Amino acid sequence: VQLQASGGGLVQAGGSLRLSCSASGFTLDYHAIGWFRQAPGKEREEVLCMTGSGDTTYYSDSMKGRFTISRDNAKTTFYLQMNDLKPEDTAVYYCAARGSFYYTCPSLDQWVSGSWGQGTQVTVSS
Repeated sequence: VQLQASGGGLVQAGGSLRLSCSASGFTLDYHAIGWFRQAPGKEREEVLCMTGSGDTTYYSDSMKGRFTISRDNAKTTFYLQMNDLKPEDTAVYYCAARGSFYYTCPSLDQWVSGSWGQGTQVTVSS
């Protein structure tokens, strides 16, 4: 059971990136999926979550209208589309999946026991 994140890189402010997270060893049906990020010197924070039923939760108003989470269960892959990137979005981004969360998103404590990707670096230059 593994997640593999990819798609990070260096982009100028105002640019876009799409991160991908591929699952192996399990399917994403009935899983909540999520993206987290950790900036240098800061704690890991939640970015977005999508329940198994497709409802999205944003954890910061600054990401609304700029970040979108999507999933392709058939391909066992989910995505984070990031537009209008800002230097403060610079961080290592992690993907996670947690089974048996069809209608709600896990709490932080519940995410801990989910499956996690290894992280992908996103750097936004000003």
